[in-house]
This record gives sequence, structure tokens and C-alpha cells, in this order.
Amino acid sequence: MEGLTDPIMRDVLTSVGSFDWCVTEFIRVTDSILPDHVYHSYCPELLNDGKTAAGTPVHVQFLGNNPEMLAANAAKVAAMGAPAIDLNFGCPAKTVNRHRGGSVLLDEPEVVHELVKAVRDAVPAHIPVSAKMRLGYMDRNFMLDNAHAIEDAGASWVTVHARTKADGYTPPAFWDQLQPIREALKINVIANGEIWNNTDAKQCRLESGCEDLMIGRGAVTTPDLTQCIRQNSDAPLMNWNELLELQIRFINGPAKTEIGMVGRYKQWLGMMSKHYPEAKALWDEVKRIKVLTEMTEKLKASTM
Repeated sequence: MEGLTDPIMRDVLTSVGSFDWCVTEFIRVTDSILPDHVYHSYCPELLNDGKTAAGTPVHVQFLGNNPEMLAANAAKVAAMGAPAIDLNFGCPAKTVNRHRGGSVLLDEPEVVHELVKAVRDAVPAHIPVSAKMRLGYMDRNFMLDNAHAIEDAGASWVTVHARTKADGYTPPAFWDQLQPIREALKINVIANGEIWNNTDAKQCRLESGCEDLMIGRGAVTTPDLTQCIRQNSDAPLMNWNELLELQIRFINGPAKTEIGMVGRYKQWLGMMSKHYPEAKALWDEVKRIKVLTEMTEKLKASTM
């Protein structure tokens, strides 16, 4: 997710979570082959055999509508060490959709097929190509058409966010709508959307029929959520003192500017405040702070 699952967050979350793999923020492709430094900025894990420090593979995600350029960039990043390529047909942002990227392409299943096939044909056969989609753009009329388009183009699996672009991120997610997709396809269908805890995970699996789950905001809000799901625990397994170490690691991570890191940490803290009372109390103390050292001092004091 753009602005959320960046390299710092991936490093922190994979250090405690039991993820099979994770995905970069989307890399927008227009009419050129991107230089190495862009890829190393979005995915510094390329310099570590395509894995986070914890050893979790990082798949590179593209967003665009130009088949030739998507193919060329996919071939390049595959040669740079990307373990897999993912294509984004799920982003609901107006600015992205306005430039014919993300979920707006779900109104054109033939284009979805063309883009996936172009990338599949461009990268070595041993490197998986996948796609992420929603149930549709403004409606679900092309739901199965898009799923078949992705499969027929040679994708190894498809991740489906159980809402349309029109639904945005407003609850609920329609997990039951993934069932016909799963039944129609031979490739694996991964369920996504509104999975905040172990109870949600179990209900999503029940309604969708999907065994595999992709978790975004839920994993940021509850950093050990993957462990909770694997261990069938309905409560977070890590206490606030254990989370403190993760937060300090996050704050000490690379950042372009101090104010940028302050903003990123506040974003994360605000999300964690949904489940941790200590986070809520800390948020009330730091919401006006703009200096990183002062922020860190408040964080360390939150355990006393």
C-alpha cells in the first residue's frame, strides 16, 4: 500500500510476523524504463537477494497501462533479483484512476489480460507473475471476466480485495463474493480486505473459501497479527514493552527528512491506538511534536 508498507515498515513487520512474502508499494510505470536507483529506493531488498533482513521475500509491484513499458521494467527488475512480479489493478485513488491506472482498468478486462500477458512473457518462467484486483470498478459486472483474464494471461495467482473501487475502504468487505472467483479459477485466489484480527481471518476463510490471506492495514495496526492467525489467538501476543523495541527500530530507520519520519511514526501510532491503550495515551502526548528526539523520549517513557 502506497505510503504505508514502505521499506522501513516491511523491515519492522517481517522481523516479528510470520509472512510468507510481502509486496512493495506500487511503482508507477509510464513511458520509460526506470533507473536502478528508483528500484533500490522502492525495494532496497533487491540488494539483499530480494529479501528483508528477516529473510522474507519481497515481490515488486507495478502499476500502469503501457504493456511494452511494464514488460521492459519487469524484465529489468527480474534481472536485478526480484523474486516475483505483481501488477496492481486494485488501487482506488482518484489521481491514479484518472491516469488510467489501478482499479479503473477493471472496466477493461481485455486490457488487464494484455498487461498481465506482456509481463508474463517478459520475465523468466521461474519468476511468478501475479495480480491484485478488486471486485470491480463501480460495480461487479466484470468480476469474473477480470479474474479469468488474469488467469488466462499466465498469472500464478490472483489476490482479490473484497470490495469495488466504489466501495473504497468502507466496511464491510464482501468476502462471500470471492467464493465464485475461487470456484471459477484453477490458480490460487488470495483473499484481502478488512482482516483486522484472528476472528476476521477465520470468518474470511469461511465465507470466501480461500485458504490464503493478504493482510495490509491489519498487520500495521497489530504487528503480530500473522502470528495470532497462525496460532489461532484472538488477542495480540506481543505486549507494549515488546512493541516498544519495534517502534524504536522504526524511528531509527532511514528517512529522507526528520519531519517525514515524525509523520510516518504518527501515522503508525495512530493505527496502533485502535488496539493498544498505551498507543492511544502516547498519541495524545506526541500529536503536536515535530522533533524526532522528543518523540523518541516520549515513546521510551510510555513503558514507565
